[in-house]
Amino acid sequence: MKFISMRTLLAMALALTLAACGGGKATFTVGGYVSGLVYNGLVLSTNGQTTTVAPAATIATDPNATATFSFPKQLEYGDEYDVTVATQPAHQTCTVSTWYQHDTAGRLASIDIPVSCTMNSFLIGGTISGLTADGLVLTNGSTGGTFTAASGATVFTMPTTVVYGTTYGVTVLTQPTGLFCSVANGAGTMGDASVTSIAVTCVPAS
Repeated sequence: MKFISMRTLLAMALALTLAACGGGKATFTVGGYVSGLVYNGLVLSTNGQTTTVAPAATIATDPNATATFSFPKQLEYGDEYDVTVATQPAHQTCTVSTWYQHDTAGRLASIDIPVSCTMNSFLIGGTISGLTADGLVLTNGSTGGTFTAASGATVFTMPTTVVYGTTYGVTVLTQPTGLFCSVANGAGTMGDASVTSIAVTCVPAS
């Protein structure tokens, strides 16, 4: 026998009671909460309608604050819904919980869908010139990641991504044998795309 939860039984009972009283089908609001939303621009969609979600008013002081949302049009008992992200907010990527985004109105007593947002992050790197020996090690002071370049390398990418809005600073941690390497354009604040403009130049050590 298929197991039916108490919440499902209650929702079915509610729908039957309203129908028996002449109230027609029970209706349900599709809503939920969004965690981690810092920037504006998030738009959610379901059943031909959309809703725009703003960050929680206290997000600046409380990183765990959640924003709430609800779609304007209610669904009738038995209607299916599938909540998706129609537009991502600036500088972030939000995802709807796969456990809750698609269901049938009335299967549960209420529709409360979790959405989580994370800050976008990108790689940083650039070019290397004049590297004719082994031993060059680059580091990013903001993340602690290092990159070891072999002799003859002409490009590099640091192994750790940098979150949007945070600073980075690539410097030489270890000089290669017999050479002196310097870094240009190594510091900055991460934007909305990977950085490829850092230039490492190596010359014979004096």
